[in-house]
Amino acid sequence: MGTGDLKCHRCAICDGYGCPGMLPGLGGVFDGKNFQLNCEGWKELYNTKKEEISKIEVKPELLRCGPVTGAVENIGYANESDFYLPYLKNAAKAGFGLCVGDGCPDEKLKLGTAAIKELAENTVVSTDSTTVKAAFFLKPYPQERLFERIEWVRPYASHIGIDIDSYNIVTMRNLVNLERKTAAQLEEFREHTKLPFVIKGVFTDDDIALVREVRPDVVYISNHGGRVETRIGSTANFLAEHAAELKKYCQEIWVDGGIRTREDIQTALYYGADQIIMARPLIRATYDDHFDETVRELLGG
Repeated sequence: MGTGDLKCHRCAICDGYGCPGMLPGLGGVFDGKNFQLNCEGWKELYNTKKEEISKIEVKPELLRCGPVTGAVENIGYANESDFYLPYLKNAAKAGFGLCVGDGCPDEKLKLGTAAIKELAENTVVSTDSTTVKAAFFLKPYPQERLFERIEWVRPYASHIGIDIDSYNIVTMRNLVNLERKTAAQLEEFREHTKLPFVIKGVFTDDDIALVREVRPDVVYISNHGGRVETRIGSTANFLAEHAAELKKYCQEIWVDGGIRTREDIQTALYYGADQIIMARPLIRATYDDHFDETVRELLGG
């Protein structure tokens, strides 16, 4: 059980209607509108092709835990350091891929990195590979600061990506200097990573144009769980409408936003996602200590 006061109402259905505008917290902007649309979008798509979608097998290696930071202000932990290792360890034990996020202050990224290092050295975690690594997602700081962060995480990274939409995220406004990155800056970032490169936060026509120019290894469709001020819409519909085009410019598509059930995962896979990322359900499962039960529900076991 987590220590602190969870910033979640523990609604029977986590769909954004119980926490509109709770930022910092687990809510979303626009009175939770995109959070709500994300959740509704998967259900609507599933119901249009239910017979086909329901046959898709869900495997743990298709899932990843979301790149989460802000354990104190966003989740409600008593201490920032209490969150990262339990969250990432639970996901690793379940066979899920791992993601680590960035934040302010730098302690957040360093705590996530330290947790991956500990897992890599801990033989209790059973994985198919000898070394536990994660996909790291850095905030769009000025280039020199980004290059420094790449050096911090590279030894523990399977992928390194940049959160292109988070220059506009409400919870970091007025705290740090974040930039809207150009294609040239992203190319320079990729050269420094020397690892598979991910563009995260793809959700608009402008983002598609950027992907078309940069051609990353992975396109990560996201609206930050409805927590960033962008256009109104769902990641589900964006995936369904644009996956075929995006696949021309990348090797894989990852997606998050409102994914709560096995059927939601199946729907994302059906519409072209290669990896499915979840955060809020896994955060709550870690805090309330029912991760194994949550995994069984997701995998249908």
